[in-house]
Amino acid sequence: MKKLINHPENVVDEMLDGMAAAYPERLSRIPDYSVIVRKQAPVQGKVGLVSGGGSGHEPAHAGYVGKGMLDAAVLGEVFTSPAPDQIVRAIQAANGGKGVLLIIKNYAGDVMNFEMAADMAEMEGIPVKSVVVNDDVAVSDPSRRRGIAGTVFVHKIAGAWAEAGASLEEVHRIAEKTVQNMRSMGVALTACTVPAVGKPGFDIQEDEMEIGMGIHGEPGIQRTALLSADETAGMLLDAIFKDLPLQKGDEVAVMLNGLGATPLMELYILNRKVSECLQDKGIRVFSTSVGEYMTSLEMAGCSLTLLKLDDELKKGLKAPADTVSWVQAEGGR
Repeated sequence: MKKLINHPENVVDEMLDGMAAAYPERLSRIPDYSVIVRKQAPVQGKVGLVSGGGSGHEPAHAGYVGKGMLDAAVLGEVFTSPAPDQIVRAIQAANGGKGVLLIIKNYAGDVMNFEMAADMAEMEGIPVKSVVVNDDVAVSDPSRRRGIAGTVFVHKIAGAWAEAGASLEEVHRIAEKTVQNMRSMGVALTACTVPAVGKPGFDIQEDEMEIGMGIHGEPGIQRTALLSADETAGMLLDAIFKDLPLQKGDEVAVMLNGLGATPLMELYILNRKVSECLQDKGIRVFSTSVGEYMTSLEMAGCSLTLLKLDDELKKGLKAPADTVSWVQAEGGR
């Protein structure tokens, strides 16, 4: 295992210290907690947004803490849910008097711990609502679908409405609407290595790829021969089209997300084909985001997310945001 770390057991703690040191004008770390908050948190009179999960997905989730997106992010150990007491502390830090929305990826540990934390916070008098993101169409049963990179669209759109002063009920509604209109699918070319484990999560040959893997280093639902970029883009789109009702004239936001070790060159080559296919189907592209938004340590591969838009969702995407890792789209086209 070759990694620029000190001790595997300290990677999350030292990463958070380094992040807070890099952006002192924007972010703070709560001492003794694995929680990053926006510098001015809590913002009074605004719904607070909290998200998080296991580490190893950087820049998610702490990279999206800031004006127009999250008020706090809570991190567990690598690929491990944060404990309820850590989540409660994040809720407390984000609460500006109008309640807190929790944005949870659909993994059993995350759902259990965030819901437990919500109950504990409500016992303290903090109104809490939750939205569970399940955008991964690699899993056929919607109730068991994992939350992957599309979660960042929920951060952006719900965050915009919260920043604009919407109520907790309204922010929750718009977050749910985003989830319902969004689908993702991913592929992996290599495995990743959890620092505490010291070896890759699975073996894969140079001429193979994993279809439909998650973001926790697990293998996919199918292993195939390595496909070309155009073939890969077509396969990802086909999987999404089977589950997301899109018609000629519909408008979408596109996210091509690298998993940690995929050059931008390759992501742009994939986006070339995605854009061409959408144009051929008469589906308009409102905005495109290409880069690393939710990774899986040093895994090579990508995920594709399509979000079907209406005026409310476009308004959330266009709204300004000031975070370390979100690059604002140019208002669509």
